[in-house]
Amino acid sequence: MRQVDRIQDFLQRLLPLTRSNLLTELERMEACGADMPGAAKVLSKLRAEFYKNGQTQDRLGHPAHYFFAPLDPLLTDGSSEHANSGRILRASLFPIWEWISRDLLPTMARDYLKDMNELIAAGDQRKARLAAATFQTKVVKSLEGRLGSPDGADQVRARLATYTASPAAYLDLTKMMFVLRARDALARFNEALPPTIKKFDDAQVAKMTALLNAFRKANAEEIAFALALVATRLKTPWELLRVATRGAPNRNASDIAAGPYAIAVSMVLDRVEDKQSTLRVALRNNRVMVAKEILAEIYDTEHAMQTAIDLRDRSSWGERLDHLMNEVTALVEAEVSRFPDNVGHILGSRRHRRRSLAGQLRNAVSGGTAFCKKLIGPREKSRA
Repeated sequence: MRQVDRIQDFLQRLLPLTRSNLLTELERMEACGADMPGAAKVLSKLRAEFYKNGQTQDRLGHPAHYFFAPLDPLLTDGSSEHANSGRILRASLFPIWEWISRDLLPTMARDYLKDMNELIAAGDQRKARLAAATFQTKVVKSLEGRLGSPDGADQVRARLATYTASPAAYLDLTKMMFVLRARDALARFNEALPPTIKKFDDAQVAKMTALLNAFRKANAEEIAFALALVATRLKTPWELLRVATRGAPNRNASDIAAGPYAIAVSMVLDRVEDKQSTLRVALRNNRVMVAKEILAEIYDTEHAMQTAIDLRDRSSWGERLDHLMNEVTALVEAEVSRFPDNVGHILGSRRHRRRSLAGQLRNAVSGGTAFCKKLIGPREKSRA
């Protein structure tokens, strides 16, 4: 009880904005799987203050939800430690909204909140959406002016950092600018997509490519967001690779990278990185069955990438995949090593699976024949 009182006293000494920012950071770290001893009580107190009826979305408020509505299909709860191409972190919305309201356009933001609250109370959805669109346009124009110079961009980055320590917040702000600028085109593209794509065969890939080609004519800078909308329809996320490889003369990474939809490969790797973070959290919390499912998707994606793209030429994609798979292997081996050798583990069968043979050979290219034998030898011996 004394500890709870001390926590309460500490929080009350902070300004409301500081408490709000603290909640943002703690939730961001929690989502990334950071080890935060004693944070549960602080989170409980802060959530009780800022959330209504336990609903996390209430923190932004309805006017902000209308403002961010075009971003909804692109939001993700992935890690803030790496870029999510074509996606925007949900955790970035609150600090971005605070920055817009307090620093970018404080007077216009106050007017927007007043008008929106009246429209929402009156139930006038059409006018509320129009008011949100008008404010979105004002924010975009202001952002274009602020971010158009290095000094302006540095100032924005510095001010945004007072609301969150997330390394992704500034990048998400720039993504938001692009999405809001192309909101109508993205909405039309989204409506043209089927609800789900259960089988991403050649015919479906051709249809999606035709839609992407039409979108890209006037919105080349926003193509990653269109690809992200396609990815949300796929039953198997790694199948987005087929958009990148379609039309390439061969499987060479350099040829695929020269294509119009090469960023789809990076987007698939982004998902692997998110899954690696989720795997770490699952293992830390002893959720082994969840970890098993996550591993299955990671290994399937690895295999799909090695099948679709020749990564032996030390491409940036291949190097990133190697790095991610090494980290996944380390996580699994650390988990299995906690148990005696004579005690079975559900992940044990994957402990020595470091990479498919293609991945091992790719690593061996720069290491010479001896290193290649070192990698392949134990694998062949274990098969015997």
